[in-house]
Amino acid sequence: MQQGKVDLCIVGTDRTTCTGDVCNKIGTYLKALAAADNGVPFYVALPSSTIDWTLEDGAVIPIEERDQEEVLLVSGLSADGEIRQVRIAPEQTKAANPAFDVTPARLVTGLITERGVCSANKDSLLALFPEYTS
Repeated sequence: MQQGKVDLCIVGTDRTTCTGDVCNKIGTYLKALAAADNGVPFYVALPSSTIDWTLEDGAVIPIEERDQEEVLLVSGLSADGEIRQVRIAPEQTKAANPAFDVTPARLVTGLITERGVCSANKDSLLALFPEYTS
């Protein structure tokens, strides 16, 4: 993106709030920040089944924490030809290993759904999915 070689960024989502916040695999938020910093449009493609009409704030989405050993240990081939696990941090080191992150709607250029593309906000989503209007 920094070199101007990216025209558009499209990611998926596992869960989307009715206000356009998106929860996806870890690293999605960083892609959105990079896109914003480099003036690259950032779109999210999703089936409507991933829209959670009961949630307005992505901050309340529970984030799965994976085992910290996944980032504290690596496996490799030793000099004697055996595969071994090696700790890459001191024994007392703790690590967070979230599987997902939340990208706020303000960083999303648009949501791509089976009914069309809309802005990442409640009014735009409801325009595509009027059956969810309360």
